Amino acid sequence: MKMSRPLLLIGCGKMGSAMLSGWLESGIAGGGVHVVEPVGAPAEFDGVADVNVVADMAALPADLNPEVVVFAVKPQQMDDVALGYQKYVGAETAFLSIAAGMDIAYFQSNLGDGAAIIRAMPNTPAAIGQGITVCCSNAAASDDQRELCRSLLAATGEAVVVDDEGLIDAVTAVSGGGPAYVFLLIECLAAAGVAAGLPVDLSQRLALITVAGSGQLALASEEPPATLRENVTSPGGTTLEALKILMADDGLAPLMTRAIAAATERSRELAG
Repeated sequence: MKMSRPLLLIGCGKMGSAMLSGWLESGIAGGGVHVVEPVGAPAEFDGVADVNVVADMAALPADLNPEVVVFAVKPQQMDDVALGYQKYVGAETAFLSIAAGMDIAYFQSNLGDGAAIIRAMPNTPAAIGQGITVCCSNAAASDDQRELCRSLLAATGEAVVVDDEGLIDAVTAVSGGGPAYVFLLIECLAAAGVAAGLPVDLSQRLALITVAGSGQLALASEEPPATLRENVTSPGGTTLEALKILMADDGLAPLMTRAIAAATERSRELAG
């Protein structure tokens, strides 16, 4: 799917820049991209054909008719931003938000019930094209608009569409916050290696590459993670001794369940 009208990107920080890079590489933004970013877009976009960067919306072309407006600003900035783009509301324009905790009702209250709104929850690996994003829409969005926004999100990794917006809170907890949990795992594994006598640099490298490689193996394998775990675990071996602790009744599984439940509840609170 290729756009025939311009795309309007509001905010060009880390996530906005990652998406813009993906769109330019894929060629999906056939109508060009207008970017509103007060501090200017990253230098990598200077002089790029069909990319117009302005400091505020007043500098946008008066006759601009965007096919999609993408909100990529921080949630705490949204109150100062969203209402100003109400003038673009129409049956042929979709509004895509990647702001965590900002639900569809929020955008409908600012843009109107007739606005086609797609809410998305990406994660930080999108910055290297390895992210996963889950999105949902309101009833005003057409099937074509949903698919177009899914394609835009897929430029930075995998994109999944769900019908139930209520799932986004758990999505936020699992995949939105997931990278932080994995980074903590790397930290803890490295620290445990040091406690076991390994040099710091070696232990950190072992932990990092082991986690990264295991993730790639899980993606490439047709076996479920449980089977892959069993394949590494020899009867009476060293891995089994570690797993006896990690898989105890008070081990990793209940800890992770509590952590995800807490993050899910916080996401609901933020959405109001």
